[in-house]
Amino acid sequence: MTRKRRSFTAEFKLEAACLVLDQGYSVSEASRSLDVGETVIRNWVRQLQAERGGQTPSNKALTPEQQKIQELEARINRLEREKAVLKKATALLMADEFERTL
Repeated sequence: MTRKRRSFTAEFKLEAACLVLDQGYSVSEASRSLDVGETVIRNWVRQLQAERGGQTPSNKALTPEQQKIQELEARINRLEREKAVLKKATALLMADEFERTL
């Protein structure tokens, strides 16, 4: 029998990590009370500590501030790609116009 992989919201992960970091629960206590593996909780705690230290995580952020940073970085990347496409299109149009004048 295969076990279905569970997924958790960023809010749940944040609350679980806060139990350990802010409320003094041990990882094993938080794991038992939330019915989540200890390794998963440790990963969330490590990620929250890094985010609180100012690091932007490579996966989905837990804190609202880091989530906003990730959204803004994604928007910047999209705008930079659009700008590159527009530059190439402008260069092509200018080259075509130049050839017509010859």
